[in-house]
Amino acid sequence: MSTRTATRERQTAETKVRLSLDLDGGAASAETGVGFLDHMLDLLARHGRLGLEVEASGDLETGAHHTVEDVGIVLGQALDEALGDRAGIRRYGSAVVPMDESLAECAIDISGRPLCVFDADLPTTSIAGFDTELAEEFFRAVANSAKLTLHLSVRYGSNAHHMIEGSFKAFARALRVAVSIDPEESGVPSTKGTLSE
Repeated sequence: MSTRTATRERQTAETKVRLSLDLDGGAASAETGVGFLDHMLDLLARHGRLGLEVEASGDLETGAHHTVEDVGIVLGQALDEALGDRAGIRRYGSAVVPMDESLAECAIDISGRPLCVFDADLPTTSIAGFDTELAEEFFRAVANSAKLTLHLSVRYGSNAHHMIEGSFKAFARALRVAVSIDPEESGVPSTKGTLSE
């Protein structure tokens, strides 16, 4: 089986991002200048069984929005590249994850059709420089760039940290299943014959 890896870079007037991804595991590190985002990316790597190394710098004096969104874009691009023609993958994945008083749910279709439905009544606050509204921006950027159909919801909760952490863990667990190799699937799991467009 060929390696399922990708390294992507993105540089704008606002941010610089370098990211390496291995769908089958490996080293994990995140240095984005946004402590809470680093924590979430570490969780994503651990629960998704991904090799994921991220370095980012950005205009944090104006807030974390550009850094968070651009990391999401680059992660999505790397997922798209690492998946190749999608042959042999399970394609679908779902997970329900409790995080203390909150409960998060994620369903993914590696469909080739970008869509993000994010349903979470998050408290409006900032966690170590990460505004809670940025969670949706991150997942939308990943879904659009990776061409995923992504449904992510927090059914209930009251602590913003727990609710967002549950979201990242549910996404990671669902992604882990969706990108995994199905030994009973020899081709692309679609009647169209393609999932990359």
